[in-house]
Amino acid sequence: MRDALRAAGLDPTAIPLLARDPRQLLGYAEVHIEQGPLLLNEHRAVGVVTAIAGSVRYGVTITGQAGHAGTVPMTMRKDAAAAAAEIVLAVEKHCAGTPGLVGTVGKLEVPNGAINVIPGRCDLTIDVRAGEDEVRDAALAQVFGDIEAIAARRGVSAEIRQMMNASAAPCSPEIQRKLTRSIRKVTGEAAPRYLPSGAGHDAKKMASVTDIGMLFVRCGNDGISHHPAETMTPEDADLAARVFTDFLLTFQDP
Repeated sequence: MRDALRAAGLDPTAIPLLARDPRQLLGYAEVHIEQGPLLLNEHRAVGVVTAIAGSVRYGVTITGQAGHAGTVPMTMRKDAAAAAAEIVLAVEKHCAGTPGLVGTVGKLEVPNGAINVIPGRCDLTIDVRAGEDEVRDAALAQVFGDIEAIAARRGVSAEIRQMMNASAAPCSPEIQRKLTRSIRKVTGEAAPRYLPSGAGHDAKKMASVTDIGMLFVRCGNDGISHHPAETMTPEDADLAARVFTDFLLTFQDP
């Protein structure tokens, strides 16, 4: 990266000079498509973000014993994939039912697997997110407890590796209040929707130097995101622009 910057005529050693001075900042606010279905399902065009979720990611390797699919009795197997399947359901179980908490197994692989071989190894990933780190970590502890129990019962081993740990970034209550005021003024909606952001955003980085806030805009097509079908209507974009303009123009009003 440094070589590329120098090749472009830039000085990597000067990057620290760009640091923001918190004393010169009123805050950081961002408008973003929700990338989810909540606003769409509730027939709301915009919403106020309460926090940007903290996320943790782990890689898990389950090691069992490969064997012939036709000759090893079901009661004598150390099937790594079967153990992994239970772990997937454990993630779902412990991350369901709590608003703002989500858990995902995004990768599930049997290296060198064959149709007639009992899997001796399975690799998977675990991604858990919540608007509050305590909620996220409590669910993760339950998942880890289940992994230990599943491995012991099935006679396999489980190696768990942390890949990422990012804390949640709460949005400023004062910025939330001012966004709410602008939504009410522009839309006439008495009780705007408050919701966390499960995805990361630039605001999360800015939270280390100033107060942050975010206005969510409704996402169409069942809330699909990071996909060619992700969409927003011109009417929603116009309304969000009017809400955010009012927010900026009245920001320093009491």
